Amino acid sequence: MSGGRRGRRGAKTGCGRVAVLVRSPLWRVPGLRPAETARRAARAALDAVAASPDGAAGVTLVLSHDAELRALNRLWRGKDRPTNVLAFPSGPKWPGRDAALGEVILSFETLAREAEGAGRPLGHHLSHLVVHGVLHLLGYDHDRPAEARRMEGLEVKLLAGLGISDPYAAPAPSRRAARR
Repeated sequence: MSGGRRGRRGAKTGCGRVAVLVRSPLWRVPGLRPAETARRAARAALDAVAASPDGAAGVTLVLSHDAELRALNRLWRGKDRPTNVLAFPSGPKWPGRDAALGEVILSFETLAREAEGAGRPLGHHLSHLVVHGVLHLLGYDHDRPAEARRMEGLEVKLLAGLGISDPYAAPAPSRRAARR
């Protein structure tokens, strides 16, 4: 089917299903549209990277909160603090079934603090972290400098396609600071 697959609620996807679960009411920010924003960013990453030979890989995005991310971070990474995003790959693929890449879980409070601290729109930071998490599910990592450059370069390219500026670029000085 050349027009792409139909995902949750009939949404058209290029590389499989993108499900979004909103587990925290904190995501109900006027004008944010977090499920739509997250789904769009995930599709950008899935469409850019060949997720599977038949294009059937799917991902679940979970929009959560600090308490859940802290518990997961403690359990799986031994770090007793909340984090912005965690990616959990799925287990083995079963013959005859769509490949599920895994889950990307994001914390509202940490994401909002980071966006505010960087002077970035919340929706842009959400998109960045969704792309980042999906790329992890697709096998990208940033443990070594060369891997980090490759992953960050792809993130910047994908975000540019979504109309979002480079999150790794140094922030431009404010007008007030420039006048001093």
